[in-house]
Amino acid sequence: MCGAEPVNCYPVLVNIISNTLLRLHNCTARIRLWSELFSRTESSDLKKYIFANCLTYLLTLAAGLPPLLAVSSMEDYKVKSMSC
Repeated sequence: MCGAEPVNCYPVLVNIISNTLLRLHNCTARIRLWSELFSRTESSDLKKYIFANCLTYLLTLAAGLPPLLAVSSMEDYKVKSMSC
């Protein structure tokens, strides 16, 4: 009943127990559970938000990384260090 993925076992178990308790109380209603790891809804606003955040992060990284490398090289030059 659980399938090959253990992530689905808990919802299936809850579904079985809930429906068994409903049957014990002579109720005709049933409970159905779904288990999805990620939401499958397509949202253009969400995609734009993720793209904007990634772009901002990459631009910040691109702007901050070269000065860091340059400072490191200048420190090596000042102490006259050499690589083997």
